[in-house]
Amino acid sequence: MAVRGRHRRYQPSRINRASLTVTAGGAGMALPLIGAGAAHAASVDVWEKVAACESTNNWQINTGNGYYGGLQFTQSTWEAYGGTRYAPRADLATKDQQIAVAEKVLKGQGPRAWPACSVKAGLTRGGDTPDIAPQRKAAPRPAPVTPTTVPTQRESYTVARGDSLSAIARDQQVRGGWQRLYAANRTVIGDDPDIIMPGQRLTLRGAPAKPPAKPAAASPRPAAKPKPAKPAAKPIAKPAAKPAKPAAKPAAKPASKPRPAARPASVERPQTAGFSAPVDAGPGTAYRKAGSSWARGYHTGVDFPVPTGTAVKAVAPGRVVSAGWGGAYGYEIVIRHDDGRYSQYAHLSALTVREGQRVNSGQRIARSGSTGNSTGPHLHFEVRTGPGYGSDIDPLAYLRSGGVRL
Repeated sequence: MAVRGRHRRYQPSRINRASLTVTAGGAGMALPLIGAGAAHAASVDVWEKVAACESTNNWQINTGNGYYGGLQFTQSTWEAYGGTRYAPRADLATKDQQIAVAEKVLKGQGPRAWPACSVKAGLTRGGDTPDIAPQRKAAPRPAPVTPTTVPTQRESYTVARGDSLSAIARDQQVRGGWQRLYAANRTVIGDDPDIIMPGQRLTLRGAPAKPPAKPAAASPRPAAKPKPAKPAAKPIAKPAAKPAKPAAKPAAKPASKPRPAARPASVERPQTAGFSAPVDAGPGTAYRKAGSSWARGYHTGVDFPVPTGTAVKAVAPGRVVSAGWGGAYGYEIVIRHDDGRYSQYAHLSALTVREGQRVNSGQRIARSGSTGNSTGPHLHFEVRTGPGYGSDIDPLAYLRSGGVRL
């Protein structure tokens, strides 16, 4: 049974990023330095708890929001504390290497370098020394295949957690976009292009050009064959009784012309105009529930208690106006819909769309999680009249107006 979580009080002005930024020269840290003589170690178990809070223990996470790795380092912090001796970015380093750098940050900035998650994990300056063996490599290791680090010149691609066909097609520069990528890999993916699974191996450049290109070029040729001179040649050589046969053949073959046109329609099937539920689960904490846990004195959205990793879907067609870290909301996505309303999806563990991207009703846009100020895995869902906090309206009433039953 899923844990019934809810997010904590939203404080827009609160600094709740896990990793603090330093200047390019390494000076001007956001928090005071801790004395050099202070104990600063923490055990691996504690660091894993911090990572569970910051990134749901995904040590290679990179959502494109400027924070990297399981402990969510900024690039300037990673560089200032010697992380580049291991890897160019934190998400490209091993867990042990990230912990080794985090130990230095802990010594320099103290537990408040992870303001919310250090409290949850019990991170202190005087813990046990971590049992790690970070090994420095002479040359940078190849970047793993993740949603944001993709090898070049590949003929195939292995699906990673958080991927979508549109993102793969864009990042791999697949000619013809996700539709052609799906057409080439439909036997692997199945009937729903919105559902791809980690570990699936997709053809990129060898096959994608062939399935879509050849049917398009070949379709006029079969259409031309029913009309050729062959039927006309037979009536000339034989009595007038025979023309009836050629007339029957063209009538039968043109009837098959609509069949190729039906295939692209199946690819476009997810692009519907109706509303969709954000997750396949019933609601938990209700909209406008009163309480001191929330800044406005009531719950501004509705919570759906679902396990981390549950597919989160756009409730209606629209365009992504923001996708990334949202403070107390953790990783979030905000979409402006065609009717002028905005929907927000918060406490996410992975994002599969980017700012400016067009999405369709029912399209998977993220995975649920427990990031930000959250007491457990769930999806916090809001509907607003504007893109920002404070313009909320009843989210369930909005969904029901579009035909969604909850």
